[in-house]
Amino acid sequence: MPEYLAPGVYVEETSFRPKTIEGVSTSTAGFVGPARFGPVEGVPELITSFNEFERFYGGLDPLQFDGEADARPNFLAHGVRAFFEEGGRRLYVSRVADETADYAETAPGSTPNAITLRARFPGAAGNMRVTMTPLVSPSSYRLNPLTSTPEVQGLRPQDVVVVSSAGSSPGERVFTDYYQVVREGDDDVLRNDAGQVFDVESGDPATTWVQLLTVDVMVQKPIIRPLNPERRYDDPDLFGGFSLDPADRRSIAAYFTERPASKRLQMSVPFAVVFDDDNNATTPTGIEFAQALFGDSALDDPQAVARVFLLEGGTDGAAPGESVYLGEGGDGSSPDEKSGLRALEAIEDISIVAAPGYSYGYVEAETTGQSTIRAIQQHLINHATRMRYRIAVLDAPDDATLGDVRAFRGQIDTKYGALYYPWVTVVNPIDGRELNVPPSGHVAGIYARNDVERGVQKAPANEIVRLAVGFEQLLSGAQQEVLNPEGVNCFRFFEGRGYRLWGARTATSDGEWKYVNLRRYFNYLERSIDKGTQVFVFESNGERLWENVRRTVYDFLLNEWKSGRLLGLKPEEAFFVKCDRTTMTQNDLDNGRLICLIGVAPLRPAEFVIFRIGQKLLETRG
Repeated sequence: MPEYLAPGVYVEETSFRPKTIEGVSTSTAGFVGPARFGPVEGVPELITSFNEFERFYGGLDPLQFDGEADARPNFLAHGVRAFFEEGGRRLYVSRVADETADYAETAPGSTPNAITLRARFPGAAGNMRVTMTPLVSPSSYRLNPLTSTPEVQGLRPQDVVVVSSAGSSPGERVFTDYYQVVREGDDDVLRNDAGQVFDVESGDPATTWVQLLTVDVMVQKPIIRPLNPERRYDDPDLFGGFSLDPADRRSIAAYFTERPASKRLQMSVPFAVVFDDDNNATTPTGIEFAQALFGDSALDDPQAVARVFLLEGGTDGAAPGESVYLGEGGDGSSPDEKSGLRALEAIEDISIVAAPGYSYGYVEAETTGQSTIRAIQQHLINHATRMRYRIAVLDAPDDATLGDVRAFRGQIDTKYGALYYPWVTVVNPIDGRELNVPPSGHVAGIYARNDVERGVQKAPANEIVRLAVGFEQLLSGAQQEVLNPEGVNCFRFFEGRGYRLWGARTATSDGEWKYVNLRRYFNYLERSIDKGTQVFVFESNGERLWENVRRTVYDFLLNEWKSGRLLGLKPEEAFFVKCDRTTMTQNDLDNGRLICLIGVAPLRPAEFVIFRIGQKLLETRG
């Protein structure tokens, strides 16, 4: 407590309000799977739209894995699109790629000496086209209006300039040389590659021009467009106004560096300028860079002298296996070293995890292929179980019969996962044709939409599937009667009501946790109480602390009951909170344990709505 040693008035702040618990978000998802581009390790960045996903991870174009004759649909991208279209708002994506995936880069000799342009991430989408276009400013060489003496204005050290003079024809400018601004003592001078200094005072600004040379960079990533096969590249990304000297912080080399200053910059800058580490002495100067790029033609039509570099050799490698999905990096590893599912562990906000497309080809796969898919699924379940406050959205196999799905479901038993069947039919924006995609992306979006519109306590079922134009199989009521008791959530089509998600069960044999909304609501309660009561750790473990804990948790649950999220006409029927001598022994107190017992009466879904109707007889009176 504070000390009062000298006489005087002491003003102190205190609080008379109890601590409060704020409900956590339940609609943030984490997806893992192969994509066309993007980082394969490190903590993923939050994305809030499909446009962001396209910019960072590539579009919907298919993936070509080694050993597969046909390109495979990009199920992760379709899952992300479905997530946002169905109502999702916040998503983390952990891209996975096999170690056989290659980086695209420029061929030797196609770029200025000692540098290579290399795609920042592995994948066939790295086979991009990079165009560097010269841009010259108005002349910086002019007369000082006060002294009428020639001077160069507006240049900075390391700037590269093009010096030209008047030609024989009116308006003609003849290239003279490249010069670079060099700091010598207290002055800036213009020096060319031969060491000659441009004589500013003796020149004539009317017949000599000194123009700053910068470079605009245009990047076009490869795409596959069956409806327009001649279109090989996507709409360009433009980066502009770079200087040429690699030592300048505004240069191409500094911006397209191998080690960007931030994660966001790493993800948005698609390639890196790589220098020959074995021969640093040949790193080009700004003048050498300009000469190698544009020769003596920097003043000509920019489009005519623009240099185009093709990055080649990027591949998607082999289809990622179960170890790649699990990822690298244990508990003691730096977050920047983690990949796969392990990269999602450091993000507390995630409450939904999925791997869209992991079950693709299960029915037709050989035994080893089926084992790989089952292992990936188990990694998803283990991840959700270990992280405690997450649920895994599981995909049934594509092209599966009822028997296949029942056998697939029979291999798992978890209260932290839910299985969905069949796959959803959508219109593929790439070619305008129908495509069957895994349901997990749609389901995760429906979870998020349900949480925002109704609340996490409501079962995420009887919800329209917005993107669906059909399902891989149209199930009847009789078929669902076989699957629903076993915990397989079905999509159904109802005449006049459209395509709907018609199931909300977890894949567990434990009847206490058989509904998805129960699992997710308890995840919400547990995590909210976990975060909201951290303030009590290391407080004095006595009656006053116990009362504060009881009041804090009681107020939180009372608000939940008032919001209609708990069963009961009175708070006493809806929940109880105990934290006193009846919940703790002396041994607990001696070992620093505070034990609070909480019971809640959650709402279960009305899965079976039953109306009993009979004939009513008209009674007569004698």
